[in-house]
Amino acid sequence: MSTYLDYFELTQEPFSNAPVSRFYYNSAQHSQALTRLMHSVSYMKGLSILIGDIGAGKTTLARRMLDSLPESEYEAALLVIIHSGITANWLLRRIALQLGVENPAQEKLALLSQLYQRLLQIYESGKKAVVLIDEAQMLETRELMEEFRGLLNLEVPERKLISFVFFGLPEIEKNLKLDPPLAQRVSLRYKLEPFTAESTEAYIKHRLRLASCPRMPFTTEALLAVHQRSGGTPRVINSICDNALFEAFLAREQVITDKLIHRIADNLGLQGSTLPEGQQKPASAASASSRAGGSSKVDLAEIDRYLEGLGKL
Repeated sequence: MSTYLDYFELTQEPFSNAPVSRFYYNSAQHSQALTRLMHSVSYMKGLSILIGDIGAGKTTLARRMLDSLPESEYEAALLVIIHSGITANWLLRRIALQLGVENPAQEKLALLSQLYQRLLQIYESGKKAVVLIDEAQMLETRELMEEFRGLLNLEVPERKLISFVFFGLPEIEKNLKLDPPLAQRVSLRYKLEPFTAESTEAYIKHRLRLASCPRMPFTTEALLAVHQRSGGTPRVINSICDNALFEAFLAREQVITDKLIHRIADNLGLQGSTLPEGQQKPASAASASSRAGGSSKVDLAEIDRYLEGLGKL
């Protein structure tokens, strides 16, 4: 059965929203963000935060950063927060497991002792302990913020024993204010802005090239329309372009026009951006509360099983 991949002679889906590292687009601001975050953890500065609206590419950047930390120099882990109802004890156990603590204790003081001893082992081996926290806006309680402050207090005379990088929505900053001493310890803050029209075009061409597309199916006007209707948000760009390739395939059209882009955007319920360049917001976004699962009650064992299934532990 023929597919749009065959029709456009593509080797794989160029606009999948799955975080495929091969399709990472090193835009100017992504490069700047990664350079600054790498500098921060290299010097063990404590807590850094990367902020972006929904679909801005935070998770992709988090995975890129994890891949960029040499195993010979870092004991690094990525922890994805998938529910706002997690407890401080669950969080500590997760961090301990990520950093190689075997059989983390249930009792908090014993667990902190295990974690401290493991961090000392990492330090004495000449490595640096770094934990990247994705979807960090779901850390919504003062108790959780206090735990991070406590972990950042673990240090030796020369430096801190652990660094954290939070990736998440702008609500992160509100959560940090739940514990003002922790908010004061943020050593680096970087905000991902939506793509410009030029970056949107370069991003689309980059992904098509990596999928071995032999010709450019989007007209210049279509590329501009994608930018206008997506607000420059990578995830929305992907959705529009993937639909455009499929619809063009169904219509047996080799060229994707701005008319088709606008029809697809209308079908997706995208209003587009009317703000000045550089101030656009994502055209479509789910609320953080709905992504968090709504209810504050959560089965932590179920979360453990889910993360194990994703290979995140």
